[in-house]
Amino acid sequence: MLGESHDLRHEFPTLADRISVLCNSDKEFAHLMKDHDNLDARVRRLEELGIPVADETIGDLKKERLLMKDRLYHMLRAS
Repeated sequence: MLGESHDLRHEFPTLADRISVLCNSDKEFAHLMKDHDNLDARVRRLEELGIPVADETIGDLKKERLLMKDRLYHMLRAS
């Protein structure tokens, strides 16, 4: 769905407490999560505003967002 939020707390509600702990205790996790949230907001803006963007460009942004989310998830599960 266009404009749907993909932030970690929305995607992984059962890990919300763990997300909060890592945001406060792990600088790498907090930085990556901030980058992910910023990229997610950028993708949503592009979709919601209908800004002309090549399909390849939006696809690349979504792939990057997914890779970040995957890395964050592995960090959540590893600690």
